[in-house]
Parts: sequence; structure tokens; C-alpha cells
Amino acid sequence: MKGYIFLSLSIVCEVFGTSMLKLSNGFTVLLPSFGVVLGFVLAFYFLALSLKYISLSLGYGIWAGAGTGLTTLVGIVFFKDALNVITFISLAVIILGVILLNSSSSDKEEEKPSSA
Repeated sequence: MKGYIFLSLSIVCEVFGTSMLKLSNGFTVLLPSFGVVLGFVLAFYFLALSLKYISLSLGYGIWAGAGTGLTTLVGIVFFKDALNVITFISLAVIILGVILLNSSSSDKEEEKPSSA
């Protein structure tokens, strides 16, 4: 359970950092630029913690897929990015891929961090 909590925190921080990239205007606006750095530092910190409990392939696959999907939704809702059939199908495929990766994994989360 700890691994998935850390992974969720990592995804939220990554989506925040990526969203701040848009607002930073090429790192010319100070506060959003700070948000980019903070978001990505925390994202990788929590991702590293999650990988103590879950496998790299599962953790990174979920992190990348969920981050991409949520960032796309943030773009549609807050930045008025286009939502069309291709975008919708692409999001559905990402979500399906994350579900399949999670369900097909033989990796069972342990209570203790892995020693590797």
C-alpha cells in the first residue's frame, strides 16, 4: 500500500510541475518556474520511494501513463487544449494500458522495502 501512496503523490507532483511549465512562459515567470522545480523534485523523490515497494516496470509504467493522461486532462480543462476523437481514444488507450499493466503484474507489494 505504501508504494501506491508514494506513487500517487509522485503523479500529482509531476502533473503540477508539468502544468507550471505552461505557466512559466519558458521560465520567464518566477513563481511558476519555482513550481516546476518543486513539482519535479518532489515527483522524483516520491517515485524513488514508491520503487522501494513496487517494481520499476510497474511503477514507471503507471507513473508515465497516469501522468500523461492527467496532464492531458489539465490541458483540456485549464488551458483549453483541443478535445477531439483522437484525443479521447488516446486517453482511453493510456488508461487501458495502465490497467492491463497493473493487472498483469506478478509484482505483489510488500510491507517492507525491497533490499535491491
